[in-house]
Amino acid sequence: MSQPEPGILHADLDAFYASVEQRDDPRLRGRPVIVGAGVVLAASYEAKACGVRTAMGGAHARRLCPRAVVVPPRMAEYANASKAVFRIFERTAPVVEGLSIDEAFLDVRRLGRITGAPFDIALRLREEVRAEVRLPITVGVARTKFLAKVASAVAKPDGLLVVPAGGELDFLHPLPVERLWGVGHVTARKLHAAGLSTVGDVARVPEAALVAQLGPAAGRRLHALAHNRDPRRVTSGHRRRSIGSQRALGRSPAAWTDLDAHLVAIADRLARRLRAADRVCRTVVLRLRFADYSRATRSHTLAEATVETREILGTARRLLGASRAMVDARGITLIGVALGNLSDGACVQLSLPLERDRSRSLDVTLDDIRDRFGSGAVVRGVLVGRDPGLSPPLLPD
Repeated sequence: MSQPEPGILHADLDAFYASVEQRDDPRLRGRPVIVGAGVVLAASYEAKACGVRTAMGGAHARRLCPRAVVVPPRMAEYANASKAVFRIFERTAPVVEGLSIDEAFLDVRRLGRITGAPFDIALRLREEVRAEVRLPITVGVARTKFLAKVASAVAKPDGLLVVPAGGELDFLHPLPVERLWGVGHVTARKLHAAGLSTVGDVARVPEAALVAQLGPAAGRRLHALAHNRDPRRVTSGHRRRSIGSQRALGRSPAAWTDLDAHLVAIADRLARRLRAADRVCRTVVLRLRFADYSRATRSHTLAEATVETREILGTARRLLGASRAMVDARGITLIGVALGNLSDGACVQLSLPLERDRSRSLDVTLDDIRDRFGSGAVVRGVLVGRDPGLSPPLLPD
């Protein structure tokens, strides 16, 4: 029996912020562009070729690429461009799952008799984004969400790659282990130390051995992905109760200024995702992992719901500052932020002054609450005993 045709698209705008700047200012085209001075929010491919990466400190980026043009971010323009692109997504496919302001999954299966094969749909999508929004976009097409995202990453920049049915493992297995979702610097180092450098190497290891080396969750997940087993469906209309992002830092000591730069980038990324989804948050959660593999979680619930980067960042900074002694003593290998108590942007209820004063005394340590009330406790809308909504790291394109 023939295998079903690849029908899941992962569409990802290339170097989004920087591409908008190059689109709007012809003098920047073909030149290295860095968006953001204190911390790099985006870099054009010309700047990436010099080693500049998202979330890097601005001074370091300018040393790597002294010819780069540094421009301030224009969030309103990026939001307008995103909305225009998503309108094209929504008329292209009946089911669109937005991942962030600049990427989405599209399910185009069963559209063959209506609008053509998935390759033709992807080709037309790229042409329409280029013509109507004047931005480059890369599209990966496969039978699973995981592989469609890998395909788009391999095809960047400004490319289109279809992984044919039956050829998934031939495409996937030669790729480096870093292409597997969830493999950051620490996990990659463990895999390389075990002699595993490609996805195929991981696929040939028994699941039990991966579990023993990486732990149950990571071991099972990587074993499944290495065999392209990903049952997730493309879904739309799902309203998440929390969103998050995190960054692995490696084992080297992290300077406090670097931690702050990572926090700025994470807060900006999450605030953009809130605004793109027209949602607001009330709870900011800081997640830390230390060099001894222990973890700590700190949270604060705001008096009023917000979508502002400044307020989210300020709260995260205060939580991190309160944990400074612990960070200095134990070393830090991961920093993450989650935003909880999400609601629609049109449903914001302002609090009274007395409520504002009361909320300032409600900083909560989730680990402490778990110890006192058990794993099912709910504190100001944050469920204790499960990951508070931190999503996989958003990799720079």
